[in-house]
Formats: sequence, structure tokens, C-alpha cells
Amino acid sequence: GGAWKVAYADFVTAMMAFFLLMWLINTTSPEQKRGIADYFAPASVSRSNQGSDGLLGGTAFQEDGARASGSNRQIDEELSAENVRSKASTSISSEGQAGVPSEDALEKAQAKRNALAFASAEASLRQALQDLPDYAELSKNIIIDSDKDGLNIQLVDQEGRAMFQGSSSEPLPRTQHLLQTLAKVIDNLPNQITIAGHTDSAAPSRAGYSNWELSADRANAARRILEKAGIESDRVFQVSGKGDREPLYPDDADMPANRRISITLMPAKPVMPSDYELH
Repeated sequence: GGAWKVAYADFVTAMMAFFLLMWLINTTSPEQKRGIADYFAPASVSRSNQGSDGLLGGTAFQEDGARASGSNRQIDEELSAENVRSKASTSISSEGQAGVPSEDALEKAQAKRNALAFASAEASLRQALQDLPDYAELSKNIIIDSDKDGLNIQLVDQEGRAMFQGSSSEPLPRTQHLLQTLAKVIDNLPNQITIAGHTDSAAPSRAGYSNWELSADRANAARRILEKAGIESDRVFQVSGKGDREPLYPDDADMPANRRISITLMPAKPVMPSDYELH
């Protein structure tokens, strides 16, 4: 009959398991073996009638301090009060206050939240812009990216398609419409914003009026449109004119794209617990 085949299959399986076990024993470290042993060991109750099985095994705490049970050892010989204070101090310095996350941990957690929030905001901005009827043309005038300073939205000039009237601070109708669309999305976000105006290296034609004034006036014009569209004024953290000092294309100072308005959503600051103390 075929009964021997079943027995043989069981034998081969058992041999395979045996050789696998031998291989595991040969390749695992002593620490890994102890971990495996602890995993499969049944839970046990402390063998001491007081305290625990560790350093303080068999020790009861009473009003007059620690007293050994069944042994003449003194706790001070094993763990002095100074050692306890030292270990507690080390733990607090590495993790912040006891039970409180460190400042570094809070900042890292907030950075992750900011990254997720900015990714969502960028997607919302792009969707809102795509709904504009002239998005195909406007998309050439918009740059959206994020860095350590926050989420950056830049409205840039392109050859034959400027955002402001000539060398003035008067925004064109498409620029106003674009800023109003951006405001609808920004208004739903809690972040403070900064607005900066930039120019190319060409000086304005008006006498006594430099690129410093022009860039600042354009930034303020953008601020007024955003606030009129619903952005609360106290969310505007800074409005500045950078002149031609921070070109988008440093190798080509006269490039139209250097003329731009930069709107930045600032990262949120980590919220510290009310009882948090800096050390």
C-alpha cells in the first residue's frame, strides 16, 4: 500500500525541521537565544514573599526605610541614594522632564505634522488653480514648493506675460484673480504668512524710485488683495521688499521670472506643555 509514503514524508519533514533548528542555533547570538527562551518561558510569580526578584528582591519598604527580609544585606551596599539620584538625573537630561517629551522630540514631531499639512495644502492649492478657466496660461506664472522656511507660493513674470502693470505696483486683473483664488485656500490654514516682493536688475523709469520701493509696494499690493479676500491681517507676519537682491535666476539677473511675489506659509511652532521647563 501507500502508507509508507506518508511515514516517509513525516520523516523527511521532521529531518528538515531538525536541520533548520540546528542552523538557527548555530547562527543566533547568545542574546537572541535568551530572548527566544524568555518568549517561550511561562509567566511566573515572584519567588520572594516581599519586593521582587531583582535588586530589591525580598525587601519591604516601611516608614523607617528599606529593610531586608531573610538577609543581612544592606540596600545601601547595592544601590546607594547617590546612584539613584545620578540615574534619575541622566534619565531626565536625555528625555526631558520625567514623563515629558524633550524639546528635540517635540520639534521633530511638529516638523512631521508641518510636512503633512503643507503637502495637503499644496494639493488643495493646485486643485483650486486647476479649476480656473485660464489655468493653462496661469500655470506658467506659478511656482509652488516647500522647504525649511515653509510652503512657498511664487507668482512670477514670464516673457510677454507680466503680473504687474509695467514698472508700477498696480497688479493686473489676472494677478488679482489669482491672489483671490489663493486666499480661499490659505484662509482655511492656520499658518502665519510672509509676503516678499522681488524685481530684476533693471531700474524703474520713475526718478527717485528704486527697486527697493517697487518690490515693497508690490508686496503690499498683494497683501491688500489677500486681506480683502478674507485673510485676517494678524496672520500677516511680515511684508518686505527684497529689490533685486534675491533673484530666482542668479545667472541671469534680467530674466523676467526674477520679478515675482513670494507668499510663504510659515511652519507651525511646537506646542510645549504648560508645565514644561527648559534646562
